[in-house]
Amino acid sequence: MSVFAILDPAVGLAHDVVAAFAQVVPTALAIVLFTVCVRLALHPLARAAARGEKARARLAPRIAELNRKHKGRPEKLQASLAELYREEKASPFAGCLPMLVQIPFFSVMYRLFTTPNDLLGHTLFGAPLGLHVGSAHGAGEWAVFGVLYAGLAALGYVNFRRARRAQAKQAAQSARGEAQGAQVQPGLAFLPYLSFGTVLFAALVPLAAAVYLLTTTAWTAAERAWLYRDGAPEPAVPALA
Repeated sequence: MSVFAILDPAVGLAHDVVAAFAQVVPTALAIVLFTVCVRLALHPLARAAARGEKARARLAPRIAELNRKHKGRPEKLQASLAELYREEKASPFAGCLPMLVQIPFFSVMYRLFTTPNDLLGHTLFGAPLGLHVGSAHGAGEWAVFGVLYAGLAALGYVNFRRARRAQAKQAAQSARGEAQGAQVQPGLAFLPYLSFGTVLFAALVPLAAAVYLLTTTAWTAAERAWLYRDGAPEPAVPALA
Protein backbone atom coordinates (compact mmCIF):
# COMPACT_ATOMS: atom_id res chain seq x y z
CA MET A 1 0.00 0.00 0.00
CA SER A 2 1.32 3.44 -0.93
CA VAL A 3 2.27 5.78 1.88
CA PHE A 4 -0.06 8.32 0.24
CA ALA A 5 -3.00 5.99 0.91
CA ILE A 6 -3.33 7.44 4.42
CA LEU A 7 -4.35 10.70 2.72
CA ASP A 8 -7.26 9.09 0.88
CA PRO A 9 -9.99 10.49 3.20
CA ALA A 10 -8.64 14.03 2.73
CA VAL A 11 -8.19 13.39 -0.99
CA GLY A 12 -11.81 12.28 -1.22
CA LEU A 13 -12.96 15.45 0.53
CA ALA A 14 -10.83 17.63 -1.76
CA HIS A 15 -12.24 15.80 -4.78
CA ASP A 16 -15.81 16.42 -3.61
CA VAL A 17 -15.18 20.12 -3.04
CA VAL A 18 -13.49 20.62 -6.42
CA ALA A 19 -16.26 18.60 -8.10
CA ALA A 20 -18.86 20.82 -6.43
CA PHE A 21 -17.16 23.94 -7.75
CA ALA A 22 -16.95 22.26 -11.15
CA GLN A 23 -20.73 22.10 -11.28
CA VAL A 24 -20.87 25.86 -11.84
CA VAL A 25 -17.45 26.73 -13.34
CA PRO A 26 -14.93 24.90 -15.58
CA THR A 27 -12.93 22.29 -13.70
CA ALA A 28 -9.62 24.11 -14.14
CA LEU A 29 -11.17 27.21 -12.59
CA ALA A 30 -12.62 25.02 -9.82
CA ILE A 31 -9.06 23.91 -8.99
CA VAL A 32 -7.99 27.56 -8.83
CA LEU A 33 -10.93 28.50 -6.57
CA PHE A 34 -10.30 25.56 -4.24
CA THR A 35 -6.61 26.42 -3.96
CA VAL A 36 -7.41 30.07 -3.25
CA CYS A 37 -9.91 29.07 -0.52
CA VAL A 38 -7.33 26.89 1.22
CA ARG A 39 -4.59 29.53 0.95
CA LEU A 40 -7.01 32.13 2.31
CA ALA A 41 -7.65 29.87 5.30
CA LEU A 42 -3.87 29.58 5.84
CA HIS A 43 -3.31 33.33 5.53
CA PRO A 44 -3.38 33.98 9.31
CA LEU A 45 -0.35 31.69 9.65
CA ALA A 46 1.48 33.66 6.97
CA ARG A 47 0.71 36.88 8.86
CA ALA A 48 2.05 35.34 12.06
CA ALA A 49 5.20 34.28 10.21
CA ALA A 50 5.68 37.82 8.87
CA ARG A 51 5.33 39.24 12.37
CA GLY A 52 7.91 36.72 13.54
CA GLU A 53 10.38 37.72 10.82
CA LYS A 54 9.92 41.41 11.61
CA ALA A 55 10.46 40.67 15.30
CA ARG A 56 13.67 38.80 14.51
CA ALA A 57 14.92 41.75 12.46
CA ARG A 58 14.06 44.15 15.29
CA LEU A 59 15.85 41.95 17.82
CA ALA A 60 18.94 41.38 15.65
CA PRO A 61 21.18 43.87 17.49
CA ARG A 62 20.25 42.38 20.88
CA ILE A 63 20.84 38.86 19.57
CA ALA A 64 24.26 39.91 18.30
CA GLU A 65 25.06 41.36 21.71
CA LEU A 66 24.04 38.13 23.44
CA ASN A 67 26.26 36.17 21.05
CA ARG A 68 29.20 38.35 22.01
CA LYS A 69 28.38 38.28 25.71
CA HIS A 70 28.02 34.50 25.93
CA LYS A 71 30.63 33.48 23.37
CA GLY A 72 31.92 30.03 24.25
CA ARG A 73 28.98 29.35 26.60
CA PRO A 74 26.31 27.78 24.36
CA GLU A 75 24.00 26.73 27.18
CA LYS A 76 23.91 30.24 28.65
CA LEU A 77 23.42 31.70 25.17
CA GLN A 78 20.45 29.44 24.42
CA ALA A 79 18.84 30.27 27.74
CA SER A 80 19.30 34.01 27.14
CA LEU A 81 17.90 33.78 23.62
CA ALA A 82 14.90 31.80 24.85
CA GLU A 83 14.25 34.46 27.49
CA LEU A 84 14.55 37.24 24.92
CA TYR A 85 12.08 35.60 22.54
CA ARG A 86 9.71 34.91 25.43
CA GLU A 87 9.79 38.54 26.56
CA GLU A 88 9.20 39.81 23.04
CA LYS A 89 6.57 37.13 22.27
CA ALA A 90 8.52 36.12 19.17
CA SER A 91 9.77 32.81 17.82
CA PRO A 92 12.86 32.01 15.74
CA PHE A 93 10.82 29.33 13.94
CA ALA A 94 7.73 31.38 13.08
CA GLY A 95 8.72 31.68 9.43
CA CYS A 96 8.69 27.89 8.99
CA LEU A 97 5.12 27.35 10.15
CA PRO A 98 3.21 28.21 6.94
CA MET A 99 5.52 26.02 4.85
CA LEU A 100 5.11 23.08 7.22
CA VAL A 101 1.32 23.44 7.29
CA GLN A 102 1.20 23.56 3.49
CA ILE A 103 2.98 20.21 3.15
CA PRO A 104 -0.12 18.09 3.95
CA PHE A 105 -2.24 20.22 1.58
CA PHE A 106 0.37 19.86 -1.16
CA SER A 107 0.46 16.09 -0.59
CA VAL A 108 -3.34 15.86 -0.84
CA MET A 109 -3.39 17.84 -4.09
CA TYR A 110 -0.53 15.76 -5.50
CA ARG A 111 -2.45 12.57 -4.69
CA LEU A 112 -5.67 13.97 -6.17
CA PHE A 113 -4.07 14.93 -9.48
CA THR A 114 -1.86 11.87 -9.93
CA THR A 115 -4.54 9.29 -9.17
CA PRO A 116 -7.05 8.56 -11.98
CA ASN A 117 -10.40 10.20 -11.27
CA ASP A 118 -13.23 11.88 -13.15
CA LEU A 119 -11.82 15.40 -12.69
CA LEU A 120 -8.81 14.59 -14.87
CA GLY A 121 -11.06 13.83 -17.82
CA HIS A 122 -12.03 17.49 -18.13
CA THR A 123 -10.03 19.88 -20.26
CA LEU A 124 -8.33 23.28 -20.19
CA PHE A 125 -8.56 24.90 -23.63
CA GLY A 126 -8.81 21.44 -25.16
CA ALA A 127 -5.96 19.85 -23.19
CA PRO A 128 -7.06 17.08 -20.76
CA LEU A 129 -6.29 17.90 -17.12
CA GLY A 130 -4.79 14.43 -16.68
CA LEU A 131 -2.34 14.94 -19.55
CA HIS A 132 1.44 14.94 -18.99
CA VAL A 133 3.59 17.24 -21.10
CA GLY A 134 5.43 14.25 -22.54
CA SER A 135 2.16 12.97 -24.00
CA ALA A 136 1.03 16.30 -25.48
CA HIS A 137 0.14 16.37 -29.17
CA GLY A 138 -0.66 19.29 -31.38
CA ALA A 139 0.01 22.99 -31.10
CA GLY A 140 -3.01 23.59 -28.85
CA GLU A 141 -1.90 21.23 -26.08
CA TRP A 142 1.69 22.42 -26.28
CA ALA A 143 0.51 26.02 -26.06
CA VAL A 144 -1.42 25.31 -22.85
CA PHE A 145 1.62 23.75 -21.20
CA GLY A 146 3.84 26.54 -22.55
CA VAL A 147 1.69 29.28 -21.02
CA LEU A 148 1.59 27.53 -17.64
CA TYR A 149 5.35 26.94 -17.61
CA ALA A 150 6.00 30.53 -18.69
CA GLY A 151 3.84 31.75 -15.81
CA LEU A 152 5.68 29.55 -13.33
CA ALA A 153 9.05 30.70 -14.71
CA ALA A 154 8.02 34.36 -14.36
CA LEU A 155 6.93 33.80 -10.78
CA GLY A 156 10.14 31.90 -10.14
CA TYR A 157 12.14 34.87 -11.35
CA VAL A 158 10.18 37.24 -9.10
CA ASN A 159 10.74 34.98 -6.08
CA PHE A 160 14.40 34.53 -7.03
CA ARG A 161 14.93 38.30 -7.05
CA ARG A 162 13.18 38.71 -3.70
CA ALA A 163 15.24 35.92 -2.11
CA ARG A 164 18.47 37.43 -3.45
CA ARG A 165 17.54 40.84 -2.02
CA ALA A 166 16.76 39.23 1.34
CA GLN A 167 20.17 37.56 1.38
CA ALA A 168 21.86 40.84 0.48
CA LYS A 169 20.09 42.60 3.37
CA GLN A 170 21.18 39.89 5.77
CA ALA A 171 24.78 40.20 4.58
CA ALA A 172 24.62 43.99 5.01
CA GLN A 173 23.29 43.58 8.54
CA SER A 174 26.12 41.20 9.35
CA ALA A 175 28.68 43.66 7.98
CA ARG A 176 27.28 46.33 10.32
CA GLY A 177 27.42 43.90 13.22
CA GLU A 178 23.64 43.96 13.66
CA ALA A 179 22.92 40.29 13.00
CA GLN A 180 25.35 37.72 14.24
CA GLY A 181 25.60 34.91 11.72
CA ALA A 182 23.31 36.61 9.20
CA GLN A 183 25.83 36.50 6.35
CA VAL A 184 25.00 34.19 3.47
CA GLN A 185 26.89 30.95 3.98
CA PRO A 186 28.49 29.47 0.83
CA GLY A 187 26.35 26.35 1.12
CA LEU A 188 23.15 28.42 1.26
CA ALA A 189 23.86 30.79 -1.61
CA PHE A 190 22.02 28.43 -3.98
CA LEU A 191 18.71 28.79 -2.10
CA PRO A 192 17.26 31.55 -4.32
CA TYR A 193 17.62 29.24 -7.33
CA LEU A 194 15.11 26.86 -5.73
CA SER A 195 12.49 29.39 -6.83
CA PHE A 196 12.62 27.77 -10.26
CA GLY A 197 11.99 24.29 -8.83
CA THR A 198 8.25 24.57 -9.41
CA VAL A 199 8.84 24.74 -13.16
CA LEU A 200 10.80 21.50 -13.09
CA PHE A 201 8.26 19.80 -10.85
CA ALA A 202 5.37 20.95 -13.06
CA ALA A 203 6.97 19.07 -15.94
CA LEU A 204 6.62 15.81 -13.98
CA VAL A 205 2.94 16.07 -13.04
CA PRO A 206 -0.35 16.24 -14.97
CA LEU A 207 -1.79 19.49 -16.25
CA ALA A 208 -4.22 19.75 -13.31
CA ALA A 209 -1.31 19.75 -10.84
CA ALA A 210 0.46 22.42 -12.89
CA VAL A 211 -2.66 24.60 -12.61
CA TYR A 212 -2.54 24.14 -8.83
CA LEU A 213 1.19 24.95 -8.72
CA LEU A 214 0.70 28.14 -10.72
CA THR A 215 -2.15 29.25 -8.47
CA THR A 216 -0.46 28.57 -5.13
CA THR A 217 2.87 30.03 -6.27
CA ALA A 218 1.17 33.21 -7.48
CA TRP A 219 -0.67 33.47 -4.16
CA THR A 220 2.56 33.08 -2.19
CA ALA A 221 4.37 35.73 -4.24
CA ALA A 222 1.51 38.21 -3.88
CA GLU A 223 1.12 37.41 -0.19
CA ARG A 224 4.78 38.06 0.55
CA ALA A 225 4.73 41.30 -1.43
CA TRP A 226 1.77 42.48 0.64
CA LEU A 227 3.04 41.34 4.04
CA TYR A 228 6.50 42.85 3.53
CA ARG A 229 5.38 45.98 1.67
CA ASP A 230 6.79 48.19 4.46
CA GLY A 231 10.33 47.20 3.52
CA ALA A 232 10.83 44.85 6.48
CA PRO A 233 13.45 42.11 5.95
CA GLU A 234 12.05 38.98 4.33
CA PRO A 235 13.10 35.37 4.84
CA ALA A 236 16.03 34.42 2.64
CA VAL A 237 14.28 31.13 1.85
CA PRO A 238 12.49 31.54 -1.50
CA ALA A 239 8.73 31.35 -1.78
CA LEU A 240 8.37 27.92 -3.35
CA ALA A 241 4.63 27.55 -3.12
